[in-house]
Amino acid sequence: LDNIVGRDHRMQRVYDLVDAVADNRTTVLIVGESGTGKSMLARAIHRRSSRRNKPFVEISCGALPESLLETELFGHVKGSFTGAVADKPGRFLTADTGTIFLDEINSAPLSMQVKLLRVLQERCFEPVGATETKSVDVRTILASNVDLQTLVASGQFRQDLYYRINVVTIQLPPLRTRNGDVPMLAEHFMRQFSQEAGRKVIGFSDETMQQLIRYPWPGNVRELENVVERAVVLCRRPKIEIDDLPDALRGADMLPAPTSNTRSELLNESPMPLEKALETPERLIIEAALKRNNWNRQATAAELDINRTTLYKKMRKHGLDVGSNN
Repeated sequence: LDNIVGRDHRMQRVYDLVDAVADNRTTVLIVGESGTGKSMLARAIHRRSSRRNKPFVEISCGALPESLLETELFGHVKGSFTGAVADKPGRFLTADTGTIFLDEINSAPLSMQVKLLRVLQERCFEPVGATETKSVDVRTILASNVDLQTLVASGQFRQDLYYRINVVTIQLPPLRTRNGDVPMLAEHFMRQFSQEAGRKVIGFSDETMQQLIRYPWPGNVRELENVVERAVVLCRRPKIEIDDLPDALRGADMLPAPTSNTRSELLNESPMPLEKALETPERLIIEAALKRNNWNRQATAAELDINRTTLYKKMRKHGLDVGSNN
């Protein structure tokens, strides 16, 4: 997990799950928005398993048309179709004794989902055009950037396949919900790219770091990585300054920041019970989460790791508009 950075409690839960599932053949489903690090997490699980010295094979189910996806996954025999001039092993056979990572499983066509279900259940398949069955010993990790239950409900994803792959699910939180991890991630990428480029960048100015923390990161960790790489390349000073950031980032809508006098108010107020003093930061945290989720209570409760009833009570307690949305 060396390259997966974060101290947020949601990331700690991810680390705990990785440790729990790594050294067995349990099917793992990783769910998270694009750019949250699903591929990196899959590799981390493989590296921590007893299969670490065996193949790790990755394929994006959304990157290939259906006609090519089948031969990529299962291979084909010579003469099975025009252009099949030789036998070709598929990714499942290449991954034998190791791990196969099926990214964007939500994009797999329904016809392909039937074949995936069989190989996951029976650990065998036939290459395209073949009559001989191939058996494989493969640990399967899958990833989706959308909620598969929603696709099941709409008929776009097979229910039986969903139940088969939903053994252990790891939720990767979007970066905007754990912006406290941004400084650590930014410093990590800065050191990495400074070393690769032979640059002597030593850090970020305070203004720059505050901008990074308050930016909502729609592209998640991948976007932050790209922004820091660009800044390291363009930086001409010891520290990365605000003008080293892309224009789009500097002009974007920012996540709400606590009011500037919050800290001084807490320090200078007359004595009060701790429970009362803690209400101010709690209100700010809840209000910021509600705004990030467009006042959707279900999404906000999930982000804050509390149930909707608790959120509703806290909103009423702090005078937040409980009628804004669902």
